Amino acid sequence: MLNNFQRVQALSEALPLIQSLSGSKIVIKYGGSAMKDRQLRSKVIEDILFLFSIGVRPILVHGGGPMINIWLSKLNIEPQFQDGIRITNQATMEVVEMVLAGRVNKDLVALLNQRNGNAIGLCGKDGNLIKAEKLFKQEDNYVGTVKDVDPKVINLLLDSGYIPVIASVAVDDKGNSYNVNADTVAGALASSLGAEKLILLTDTQGIMYDINDPNTLVRHINILQAQNLKSNKVISGGMIPKIDSCINALENNVNSAHIINGQLEHALLLEVLTSEGIGSMLTFK
Repeated sequence: MLNNFQRVQALSEALPLIQSLSGSKIVIKYGGSAMKDRQLRSKVIEDILFLFSIGVRPILVHGGGPMINIWLSKLNIEPQFQDGIRITNQATMEVVEMVLAGRVNKDLVALLNQRNGNAIGLCGKDGNLIKAEKLFKQEDNYVGTVKDVDPKVINLLLDSGYIPVIASVAVDDKGNSYNVNADTVAGALASSLGAEKLILLTDTQGIMYDINDPNTLVRHINILQAQNLKSNKVISGGMIPKIDSCINALENNVNSAHIINGQLEHALLLEVLTSEGIGSMLTFK
């Protein structure tokens, strides 16, 4: 429990950060355990709404892998992965789109709106928001990557006081749907919007020299240092698309990118409104 002096200290520290962030766009990628756990989900929603209330313009991007697997199981479709990426044939893609753009997206919109969040749900097909192209050469594999982003519809919503909630489903020039990594979508959106920050909620503390030792957390790192950690295999597996997304955003006028542990209550506010933060912050230099 904070004493009165500690409360005043916390407010004094947060106030200049609140003032500097008012009016800015922050892209938040949401997934993992923070999405599965009901209490954590509630805290994430509270954090987003608090940022919204102080003048921040949040854009929420989400995946939903565990929910996809549940529905694939119900339909007797075996989930398949290659190098950590879901192999997405036509049948699987139909389930992915149904779950992400339907169930998961609308659940998040409803949670925000129950608390007067003024949220609207979209996917990459709406307003040609996210154009995709194939990530792999196989014909029946609808895993995509981002080809182009048209942020016009997002800016219209932000300017009208809405919180956009975006499922990581995109579309190609022929109208085919694609399953795109949500970290990749978040980074591309942050770049196209000229966001102040890109924040990726994960299931780990952030970038660590030893994934089994939280004390090895890297609190601040630049692009060159991050690339070196990738080359030396310190950054590997599922952290690679997150780092690539952050680097892409930083190279395209996003001021900072953050990788934080979404399993901690109020992780968003602790990262954004305290000087030390709780995760890893990446900057251009």
